[in-house]
Amino acid sequence: MGNVTVAVLGASGYGNSLGKKGTSTDITLYNLKKGEDTVTFIEPTRYPERLAPLFYAVSLAKKAIVIVDEINATFGECLVMLQCADIKSGYIIPRNYIPKEKIEPLIKGTSLEKFEFVKDDPAFLREQLLAEASQQKPAEVPVGQQPIGTVPVDHAFNVKGVGTVILGIAVNGIVQKHATLKVLPASKTAQVRSIQKHDDEFDVASEGDRVGLALKNIEVEDLDRGTVLTNDPSIKTSSTLKTHASLVKYWQAPIKPGMVMHIGHWTQFITAKVDAAADAGDWRKPALTLTLDKPLVYRPNDKAVLMYLEGAKLRVAGTGELL
Repeated sequence: MGNVTVAVLGASGYGNSLGKKGTSTDITLYNLKKGEDTVTFIEPTRYPERLAPLFYAVSLAKKAIVIVDEINATFGECLVMLQCADIKSGYIIPRNYIPKEKIEPLIKGTSLEKFEFVKDDPAFLREQLLAEASQQKPAEVPVGQQPIGTVPVDHAFNVKGVGTVILGIAVNGIVQKHATLKVLPASKTAQVRSIQKHDDEFDVASEGDRVGLALKNIEVEDLDRGTVLTNDPSIKTSSTLKTHASLVKYWQAPIKPGMVMHIGHWTQFITAKVDAAADAGDWRKPALTLTLDKPLVYRPNDKAVLMYLEGAKLRVAGTGELL
């Protein structure tokens, strides 16, 4: 059984033509299933008025579908977010008689230049993505070893007769039924009571799987979006970060001390004050020191997205390497 998670950008409600509507908050999930193969579609429901839903949708995805009804600032911001999240595969659907020749220069030299231009054909997209999901190999638990894995939470709630349940996507490794996981950035732990993937029960979940985990020894009040469940000893938490940043070419001004930005990683979207900014002659490559409103959970050398919500036309500034 394989799963592919796809961000759907540019046309609100397009996911209805691709899958069955599921959880809907500031992001909306749609689920497609054929046999043991599944596709999860994520739309940023409250974008563009809020930037966070766009970040969540793209951060959780491995591919993207971009519907282009108009070439404007919102379309450009979506492209920049996809570039910062290093999404390298997907589909672009030009509509309203927009020729692909108008779009190609905007993605040249970016991670998006290998996106495939296709017609507005949801049936074709469903078939292609299910075929890709079918090529993924099932997880194999290493013999004689305790598997390690990580699942950032995007939704949490109580289910009658089950208890605390979280929804998320496994971002690395393997999570096994009955495993004890840290609940970060807090200091609590929880045990995995059961694992569901698209309403079917499984003993393990691996990287890329969309999962529902029923948990013991933890209350739903201790689990909000951004909480990370893991037994990976390399995972760090810190409320002060030093990062080597790389600003996108469209960003117009240097990052300066005192600016209030946001840093996004997995399902975390955290306010960050710039304490120090220095560069070696290239202001688009600054070394930043950030103080966060709450601790960030990450693996060393991961990349995060840097955002500035007061930006006039573009709110995505670039990326930062987490040291």
